[in-house]
Amino acid sequence: MAGYISDDTRKVTTHRLTEMKERGEKISMLTSYDYTMAQIVDGAGIDVILVGDSASNVMAGNVTTLPITLDQMIYHGKSVVKAVKRSLVVVDMPFGSYQGNSKEGLASAIRIMKETHADCIKLEGGEEIIETVKRILCAGIPIMGHLGLMPQSINKYGTYTVRAKSEEEAEKLISDAHLLEDAGCFALVLEKIPAELAARVAAELTIPVIGIGAGGDVDGQVLVIQDMLGMNNGFRPRFLRRYADLFTVMTDAISRYVSDVKNRDFPNEKEQY
Repeated sequence: MAGYISDDTRKVTTHRLTEMKERGEKISMLTSYDYTMAQIVDGAGIDVILVGDSASNVMAGNVTTLPITLDQMIYHGKSVVKAVKRSLVVVDMPFGSYQGNSKEGLASAIRIMKETHADCIKLEGGEEIIETVKRILCAGIPIMGHLGLMPQSINKYGTYTVRAKSEEEAEKLISDAHLLEDAGCFALVLEKIPAELAARVAAELTIPVIGIGAGGDVDGQVLVIQDMLGMNNGFRPRFLRRYADLFTVMTDAISRYVSDVKNRDFPNEKEQY
């Protein structure tokens, strides 16, 4: 089945995302962590590439996002930016790089922007980090917020279950969303919350709201690239749609290569100098 093809090669900016929301055009967003994958994703027409701290999981094999460092995020960010011509590139601020105080947060954000040449940064939290958000924005650095399930706070909650199911938690999320918009964030990610709540937030805010496990009545969707390509064989959350089975495809290709080498079928005469 044919995919979506756009002839618009203009660079995606934060302003263009706002325009997309205003005209009702959905925003597409995927993660990438390296040059090769980012080149493919950008070329396929994705609007936003997130250099996520999920690299801690899918690239480094950690159980949580907590271990990844600022230096490592900058490394991944540099690699992605070099490949991208059109997509907006967002780099996650890792755990420990902004929670201490607003000056520390600003210093971390400046490093990311200067060393990766990314377009903007993303961080998790609402009222608790609002002073950091304001300080970073005052430096001219665009911020994408993140509420709902916040993986950097996994040890606080102890589980990756759906967030904001209680009235109290839902009201806090709505309040935090407005705080982030009022502070100047250009967009907001909502992760793993009830679809009805996400729809309400998207309707109330003027900035784009991008969901992951947050239903279809938001302004866009984001997934981890390895998940939607079927590379993580055992990971099948309810919100995930797999568009390929690369685990099987790659396993088969590698197995055939091993067989050809063992059987002296590779290289053949045409594959030699």
